[in-house]
Amino acid sequence: MKYWRAGLFAAVLTGGAALECPRQVSGDDWLPISPEELKMTSEPKAPGAPAIILYRQIDRDDSSSRAPHEYNYVREKIFTEEGRKYADVEIPFFKEQENIQGIKARTIRPDGSIVNFDGRVYDKEIVKARGLKYLAKTFTLSDVQPGSLIEYRYTVDFRENYVFNSQWILSEELFTKRGKYSLKPNAEFTLQWSWPNGLPEGTPTPAKQGAVIRMEAQDIPAFQVEDDMPPEDSMKYKVDFFYSEGSVERDPEKFWKKRGKKLNDDVEGFTGKRKAMEEAVAGIVSASDAPEVKLQKIYRRVQQFRNTSYEREKTEQEQKREKEKEINNVEDLWKRGFGNSLQIPWVFLALAKAAGFEAYPVWVASRADHFFNPNLMKAFDLNTNVVLVKLNGKELYLDPGSAFTPFGLLPWSETGVRGLKLDKEGGTWVTTPMPESSASKIERKADLKMTLDGSLEGKLSVTYSGFEAEWRRVEERNEDEAHRKKFLEEEVKEAVPVGIDAELTNKPDWASSAPTLVAEFNLKVPGWVSGAGRRALLPAGLFSAPEKHVCEHATRVHPLYFHYMSEKFEDVRIDLPLGWQVSSLPQPQTNDAKVILYSLKVENEKGTLHLERRLRSELISLEQKYYPALRNFYQTVRTGDEQQVVLQPAGI
Repeated sequence: MKYWRAGLFAAVLTGGAALECPRQVSGDDWLPISPEELKMTSEPKAPGAPAIILYRQIDRDDSSSRAPHEYNYVREKIFTEEGRKYADVEIPFFKEQENIQGIKARTIRPDGSIVNFDGRVYDKEIVKARGLKYLAKTFTLSDVQPGSLIEYRYTVDFRENYVFNSQWILSEELFTKRGKYSLKPNAEFTLQWSWPNGLPEGTPTPAKQGAVIRMEAQDIPAFQVEDDMPPEDSMKYKVDFFYSEGSVERDPEKFWKKRGKKLNDDVEGFTGKRKAMEEAVAGIVSASDAPEVKLQKIYRRVQQFRNTSYEREKTEQEQKREKEKEINNVEDLWKRGFGNSLQIPWVFLALAKAAGFEAYPVWVASRADHFFNPNLMKAFDLNTNVVLVKLNGKELYLDPGSAFTPFGLLPWSETGVRGLKLDKEGGTWVTTPMPESSASKIERKADLKMTLDGSLEGKLSVTYSGFEAEWRRVEERNEDEAHRKKFLEEEVKEAVPVGIDAELTNKPDWASSAPTLVAEFNLKVPGWVSGAGRRALLPAGLFSAPEKHVCEHATRVHPLYFHYMSEKFEDVRIDLPLGWQVSSLPQPQTNDAKVILYSLKVENEKGTLHLERRLRSELISLEQKYYPALRNFYQTVRTGDEQQVVLQPAGI
């Protein structure tokens, strides 16, 4: 999550000149509707589509920094009953940087008659992250039927006195028949643009026509969303625009050297309070502490600072009070006891150096929402920061600015990524380590008794470690105890293929950065054992529900992408009722595909069934051509989980 503040936008104070605006529809004018559009019943280039976008227009105007804005126009054709859902419109925006104005919308019936939208527009919260509220303006068009056209237009007003990097997103959920795009740049800064994922077939590249950059595109394929796919930003057709000061540098090596020197100067300016940090570190560590103990103490102390990047959105008064206490250097942060997620790592850096460690600032490119390409020379793609420390001859990457991250572990989005280790010469490229699957586990241990009606009852302990513990703490950081309790109970219920009762009985440690998060439950699984004549059948895969839907589709469009390597392990003991016998056990299963492994073992230990199940994945990415092999693997997992223990009830 940390990359939000640094990489969401590039903003610099400016005073721009007013230039001629691109032509756009205004007032109550709409683009003309053709008879062909009214008669359309399908689109040959998008067979079976419930709806398509007939026309998409984006006109961006950055020419005046006092009034930057973007005009949007959308016209859609509805083909089927399913397509009627597109009458529910969502226009996303960031509250702190954008405001949606002038929404106009209407429905055109198949006979050409018009129903203008006169309903209410609502604000709907989509995502809240690091103090930025992601909202959507939502409204519903009326009288939408198969054969209808719907269209709407609006203007996005951006924050005054800032120049923002921007994008034309060409790929939409629906097939787009025609798209028309323009950008009037701010003349005070250098503008570069690129299309890192290519352009739709036959689309001419963006071209500058006078003061405006323009592009048109035809027949843009619908973008298909799949489970476990790379970030959409790395897959969609788009054009990226980004501003910089000075002339355009064409050589990536020179570009990043210059950028590295600037970043290093910034860090030096922020951390250059050596005496204050030496005094501070003296109160944290003891001279007799081993080096690793010293570093861990400093890390824990730094994580105790109030991290403002993880707090709920503040009121205007709170924001004003905090602005009066701006953090300009590490001494300010130390005295005031709070800072954001980009400032806190630099305090750790300064303290580590004051304690005698060899430590370096590193700016890295998060892989949460895009993949870094240094040849694109986008300065703000290096969007989050970590600290590299030499400890006992080894390199250790640490990020205390990411809340709930244990010592020795980076957030998943900062692992296996390139970064610039800074120095006064501009820095050198490094790659952060990728933890093995054993670093992030879900381990379930259950001690259960089987009742005469075939139910299971008893205790369950779930231990989340590494990334599995971290993301849950982040997710629930601002929730109350009741919400957290329900959150964990629902997770257990979702892991079992039948309806169950699960009640959390302990109070997990939500507040720390401990490597593990432990949750304990009272568990009841009604009717887990079923009768079959003179026998009873007990399925082997008690916590197998998540794997039932992995790779369930026959085909795949995109590559597969997983956030991190992980492992699941289940150790289940079931005491059978007195007199019950085990007639047969499933054969042990082991399917080792090297990068992914599944094993299942069931044993009878004198009237107690002992089931062990393991699923380990070392996968991060996989080309779609290997999808059939992965799908076959998960079919063997489902087959193994569905095996039955055959029991003979007492007296039969």
